[in-house]
Amino acid sequence: MKIVAFNGSPRKNGNTELLLREAIRGIEDAGLSVDTFSLNVMNIKPCQDCGGCNDTGICIYRDDMDQIADAIKSADRVVLASPIFFFSLSAQTKIMIDRCQSFWCEKYLLKKNIMGGRWGRKGLLLLVGGMKMEIGPQCAEASAKAFFRTISVKEHETLSFLGVDAKGEILHHPTAVKDAYQAGRNLIGT
Repeated sequence: MKIVAFNGSPRKNGNTELLLREAIRGIEDAGLSVDTFSLNVMNIKPCQDCGGCNDTGICIYRDDMDQIADAIKSADRVVLASPIFFFSLSAQTKIMIDRCQSFWCEKYLLKKNIMGGRWGRKGLLLLVGGMKMEIGPQCAEASAKAFFRTISVKEHETLSFLGVDAKGEILHHPTAVKDAYQAGRNLIGT
């Protein structure tokens, strides 16, 4: 089973990354490995809405998104982790999602779905926000759902934690670490 994870947080060892690590630990404890991409340190140009992928489903720009596209195409499980900034996913997460326009073209214009392997395709969305308003996770999840749907991930679980702002504060949340670990296990079916 091929599993890929995207860390959309700019904060090194921040709450999002700590939560993602727990989900990954749940997966690795089952004997599987995870390819993790730290989006903040990658060279990903924003989508230019140029139409270059309309006829091929392949983006015309060459950068680190090439690695991500290859990983997405071959993944059975996709984990997306992002802090909530201004009721949305982080810029790092959103830039990667926007570049998935090529997948949208491939699926909806060229009628070529990404086929799931023998395990199918499932996802996990991890969200952490400092505010306590539910609209943050709702808006962030709307973008994530569009991403998952575009890359043919038909079902996903969402974990969101609000009121968590200070670096490392997620470790003091009463259930977050355990919940993330279990979500990792659930993602792979154990």
